[in-house]
Amino acid sequence: MTDPTPVLVLDLYKCQTSDLAFHVPFKLSCRRDDFIHALVAWFDIDFTACHKPIRFSTGPHTKYTHWKQTVFYIHGALTVAEGEEVKCSLDVRPNDKNRRDLDIEIVYKLETGDLTRKGEGVCRYKMC
Repeated sequence: MTDPTPVLVLDLYKCQTSDLAFHVPFKLSCRRDDFIHALVAWFDIDFTACHKPIRFSTGPHTKYTHWKQTVFYIHGALTVAEGEEVKCSLDVRPNDKNRRDLDIEIVYKLETGDLTRKGEGVCRYKMC
């Protein structure tokens, strides 16, 4: 539906616990006229400091792994047209009561010249 957009890149040799709480603005570019009901998240990983580098993705465009993807459903649906952009931000924080859980907030906004197709919202999720 949209082009994939990286939202966070971590170097596992250098990252710290504080890097795991982040706020990232991003845009999604629509490839076709359609409806957006959810955002899908996955990770790609590269192990390069070894004799034979290994890379794999858990994305929906690659071979199946047990990791799968995470789907974040939004309120209602956005009716989008090819070439339009949905402006978003992702805020991820460890949960105050259980540091292993994540509190996730996604803010999204579609602005178009067509007043009937504008849409925006804020969704909050807890990943346990």
